[in-house]
Amino acid sequence: MGFVLSNYKELAAKIKLLAHPERLRILDVLRREAECVCHLEAFLDKPQPYVSQQLRVLREAGLIQDEKVGLNVYYRLVDNQVAHWLAEILGPVEGEHPELLPLKQLISCECPKCEPTEVPDLELESHN
Repeated sequence: MGFVLSNYKELAAKIKLLAHPERLRILDVLRREAECVCHLEAFLDKPQPYVSQQLRVLREAGLIQDEKVGLNVYYRLVDNQVAHWLAEILGPVEGEHPELLPLKQLISCECPKCEPTEVPDLELESHN
């Protein structure tokens, strides 16, 4: 059946989102498991407004979704096509992002993932 013009535009828009290095890094983390903004700030070494702006762009495009858990907001990848592309481009997902784990131990984050004794039953969906 082939592509129609509107499909090319949609595809180009999605590819353009992935062409931004910081958004690509965010998606690499979120394809593994849901993360809060403070973890993404530490990972990107960028201020919260910048990270939130990139997350907004990805959320408005339908690539990610946010989920509020208590006072924290977690983001996760929900676009299966993009997840497939990332696996092809960056390789398969093998656990948590290797650069993120040491940062989580250094930052002062009060999210339930960092303070498991406060909310032991937190179960966030991961996108594998």
